[in-house]
Order: sequence, then structure tokens, then C-alpha cells
Amino acid sequence: MARFCNLCSRSFTSENAFKDHNYRYHQYPKPAPAPSIFYYHPLLNGRKYNHYTYLKAKEIHFEQLHTSEAGINALLQTLAAEKALETGDPEARAIFDNADDLYSHIDALPYGDQSWTTFSLRYSGPVDANSPSWKRHTYIVHTRNPLRVVESMADSTDFLHTWDYVPFEEYTGEDCPTGHQSFHPVYVSAGNIHNEMRRAHRQGVMPLAFLPIPTCAREHLKDNEFRVFRKQLYHATLTQILSPLRAGMTHPHVLRCADGHFRRAIFEIGPFIADYPEQVYLSGVVQGWCPKCHALPHELESAGDPRFRDHTEALLDTFTPAVLWDVFGVDGDVTLFTNHFPRADIHELLTPDLLHQLIKGTFKDHLVTWVGEYIRLTSETEHEAKRLMDEIDRRLAAAPSFPGLRRFPEGRNFSQWTGNDSKALMKLYLSAIAGLVPDKMVQCFAAFLDFCYLARRPAHDTVSLDAMEDALTYFHELRTVFVETGVRPDGFGLPRQHALVHYVLAIRHFGSPNGLCSSITESKHIEAVKKPWRDSNKNQPLEQILRSITRLSKLSAARIEFGRCGLLQGDVHTAALKEIGADVEDKQARIEGVFLAVRDAMDVDGVSAGPSVELSKKPVSKHPIVDFAIKIGQPCLETLIRHFLHSEIYPDVPLDADVPLDEYPDILRAE
Repeated sequence: MARFCNLCSRSFTSENAFKDHNYRYHQYPKPAPAPSIFYYHPLLNGRKYNHYTYLKAKEIHFEQLHTSEAGINALLQTLAAEKALETGDPEARAIFDNADDLYSHIDALPYGDQSWTTFSLRYSGPVDANSPSWKRHTYIVHTRNPLRVVESMADSTDFLHTWDYVPFEEYTGEDCPTGHQSFHPVYVSAGNIHNEMRRAHRQGVMPLAFLPIPTCAREHLKDNEFRVFRKQLYHATLTQILSPLRAGMTHPHVLRCADGHFRRAIFEIGPFIADYPEQVYLSGVVQGWCPKCHALPHELESAGDPRFRDHTEALLDTFTPAVLWDVFGVDGDVTLFTNHFPRADIHELLTPDLLHQLIKGTFKDHLVTWVGEYIRLTSETEHEAKRLMDEIDRRLAAAPSFPGLRRFPEGRNFSQWTGNDSKALMKLYLSAIAGLVPDKMVQCFAAFLDFCYLARRPAHDTVSLDAMEDALTYFHELRTVFVETGVRPDGFGLPRQHALVHYVLAIRHFGSPNGLCSSITESKHIEAVKKPWRDSNKNQPLEQILRSITRLSKLSAARIEFGRCGLLQGDVHTAALKEIGADVEDKQARIEGVFLAVRDAMDVDGVSAGPSVELSKKPVSKHPIVDFAIKIGQPCLETLIRHFLHSEIYPDVPLDADVPLDEYPDILRAE
């Protein structure tokens, strides 16, 4: 007899299945989540204003396989030869004549046409034959029209259900090129796109421009005039690039949206993702000062009075450049690009950068380095210090294989660290140093990791933000251990670590930094710049990179547009069989669907956005749990497993030491 669960609206084919469901999910009922209350903007209401095979071949060889021009020509010649033998027609040809024919078809696609334009800038002061080369050089900037880029994002059906049309506030509960670079890439995204789509490998983040990087002879590198010119060039370039958006900041611009309707949009410059050196350039502050507050360089333990545009402009009108530099940490020689746009304050727009401030910065460059310095300071001999460092590496190498846990067979002793390396080390380092350094130092790491993992959450509420503030306060109390042990005798005048005090307010303004992290742009950089650079002939590669980016955009836009029309369903072979009336199962479509789902769920660092565990096909052991506990020397194994099952099945119900073990989920039933 079928049974129906009124609590979760599920039906069951047998009484036993129904009882087991109740035991597992409703024995300890979870409190109902507090309903969300949405307060939408009263005025910005989002009111509606009133060939297949060819594309597949282009996509496979240009976008997926990155086939070289010679490789494409060889393949097309082979296909043409096979077709000639098959048909007996000496004039038979493949889908395309040659690689140039394929490229011309891509260039002719009427979708995603966001062509690149160039403009030039140069030093405007007096120049003579003896002037440094940077004064005589003309700097070329390559850019797309940001208005066209934003329009293409708004019109993309990829974001049909992951695009917010109306600004809102949500309340819950009662409180309701690679190597030696000549150009600096700039990427753009629309604030309406949901974080999961921005982090996925889609067109939610797109290359917008390549800024020139001025260089000069070594004798002029530290000249103040050259320093000022570099900053002025940077801000003048950004001003010119973003200028097409300026009109839409005061007068509505009509956009076609993913649902096919037109809406009037008002543009604003949103959060700006940058590491600290670029933040110094962007905000016009002096190196060593905070770009968001007036905390002094030697007093970065806490936040100072916030910087804001009107106050900075008042300072510029009142004080001399020397006073601005020494007292306020402001570079008076630079006019910020945000000054040319309404309602744009760069001090507010700079967002937390998880990669460079937390993962690579505070964790790897600071805390992990300080542990090494502590061991060297407190060891009697250099040999003893090396022995302790080797012990840490041995502990890291001894970590067992487990889903989501990376092993370090050689410890952490390798030369080049990536963000992924630091993230993986975070999961193991606490246990690797326990007992080798003071307890307070271990607790300091634990407090920081609490803050870090809270900050990396995909969504935040009042509870998580309060927990972040508590963890940060505790971390600041505990990190004094590095002063007490002589590792940091001068304190913590570290701008990247100081940035942590601004995280909670920035999250309230712009949402989770998980969707506004430089790891996103670094991941996009691989796809948009590094791979096209590898495919180029390395001779003036930028022009070839721009051409590749444009073609990739066209293919992506065409794929989306054809999908909007119901095309591009399955693979070419299955489509051909269906065309001739064959009854076939679209296996390739199912495989591609799984692949795309996995790809789109991938984090920007290549890790699946959701947890995934592949279970063994056969039991690892047939021994009773009691015997197995004795075998591995863990007498409390059953208790630990039942507590783990309880936390997985009822994550909102805390463990209680007074609850008898029999009342926790039974292992056999859980299996």
C-alpha cells in the first residue's frame, strides 16, 4: 500500500520505506526556516518596455580542440578525399574548403559582434630629442564598447533565470598575455547576474580592454614624473573605455533582456576587483595606506574613518601635495577615473579579494611564513629548525586520500604556489603544526580559518556576518602571539591583512565576495588570453588574441541564439539519423548534457561547485563495525559515525552529549 508524507510531499511504495523515511528525516524535526522578506526598489521595478552542422564543426575545432590552421587544413583534405572516394566526384569538398574558409564563416556570424577598437594616448607635456622614451612613445589601447558588451549579457538566454531585473534588499527572520606582459587586461561583468553563473565557465565575465603598461630605462624608473604619468595614463584610459556608459547613468537606456522583453536600465559602475597594488593605482592613495579608510600605515590593526569621494576632493582643494601625501596618504597628482562619472566612488567600489587578501595573502604569505620564522627563531640550531619543518612536511604528506582533500606527497616544499595550492593546504595545515608551535598560534590559525571559510560562503545572512566579526576579533586577539614571540616585533602594518576589517560592510553592500573574487578573472584570463596566446604564432600576438576572443564570442552568442530557437539539440550524427527518419536514442545529447552540467557547475578553480562523493561499488570491509573499530584502533568508531550521520541528516540540530547513543541514527538504517 502506498504511503504519502505530508511533511515533504513524497510518496512511498511500501510501509517500510515510509517508516524508514520518517526515522531518517522527521525523528528530529528541523525548525522551519525563517521566510525571506524582499523589499524591492520603488522606482527601478524592471517593468517590461515594450546552419547547425557548420556551427558544430566550427565550435569543435576552434573552441574546444584549438586545432591549428595546418591541422584544420589536413583534416579538411582528408574529409574531402573520403567524400571524393565515396561519391566518385573529383570536385567533392568537405564542409569547408580550408582553415581560412572556416574562419570566414565564424567572422560572418551575425551574433556576438563586439568588435575591438583602438585609441592612442601619449604624454602631453613638452618633449624634445633628449626626453625619456616614455614621453615620446604613443600608447595604444584596445577596447570593446562596454555598452555593447552589457547589452549582449542582458540579452543572453544563458542568464534567463539567473538575472535580477529589480534591485532588492532581502531580510530573513524577525529582523528581516602571459609571461612578460605588455598589456594589462580588464574584464567586465553585469551586477544583475547571479554569482553561480559568474563563477561558472560561461559568458558572465568578458574581456573588455587591454591597457598599455608604460616602460622606460632603468635610470628613470623611480622618477616622480614617470610615476605620475603611469597613474594618469591608467585613469585616463579607464575614463575613455567606460565613457559609452556615462549617458546611461543619468538617462534610461533600453535593453533587450533574456526573457525577450525590453526594459529601461540605469547604469552604475559596480564593485571593482583588484589586488592591493592595483587598488593603490585605482584609489589614488600612497603605497602602504588603506584605499578604503584613513587608518595610518603603522596603525592598521583596526579600521579608520572611511574615505569617500567628497572628502577626498575637499582635501585636494585645501592642502598642498606634500601634506596630502604625508598626512592623508593621498596622491594629489592623480585625477581618479570615477570623478568623471556620476555616483561613482572608488573608495566604496573596491571589494574584498579572497584570493590575494585571504588565501594567498594572510594565510600563505603571512601566517604560514611566520610559522617558519618562529621555528627558526626558537630552534637552538639550524639543523633543529630544518627537522621541525620536515616534520610539518611529513604530516602533510601523511594525509589520507579523501574526497575533496588534496594530498601533498612532498609536503609544501615546491617553488611556485597557486591559489589552489593554498586552498588545499588550508584544510591540512592546522593539524600539521599542532604540538610543534604554541597552542595560541594554533588557535590563531583556527580563528583565521573560521573567518576565511565564512567569508567564502556563497550567500550570507546576519548570523554569518556576526560570526565573521566574532572570528575576526578573536583572530586579532590571538595573532599577538607573533609579536610576543618576536616574529612581528613591529606589529601588523599589512594592508592586505588590514583589508579584512572591511569585509562585513562590503558584503552588506555588494553581496558575497565568492562572486567578486580575482580568481574569477584569473580563470577567465586562461580562457580568453593564455589559450589564444598559445595558439598564436607569438609574432605580435595581441592582434591574434583579439581576433580569437571575437570569434569565441561569436560562437558563444550563436550557440545561445540557436538554442533559443530550439536548435543545437544533441550531436551532429544523431541529428542526421533523425533527419532521415531513424529511431535513435540521443545518447550523445545525454552525455553532452551531463558534461555541460558538470562544466557549468565547476568552480573557477576547477573544483565542482557542489560536493561530490563517488562511493565504492563493493563494501570495503565485511567485518562488523565493532571488530573493525578494534582492528583500526578506534574504539569510539561507532559513536563517531552515528554523530556524523546525525550532523549530515539533521544539520540544524546540534549534538547533545546527554542524548543516549541509541537515539542517534542507526548505522544499519542509514546504510
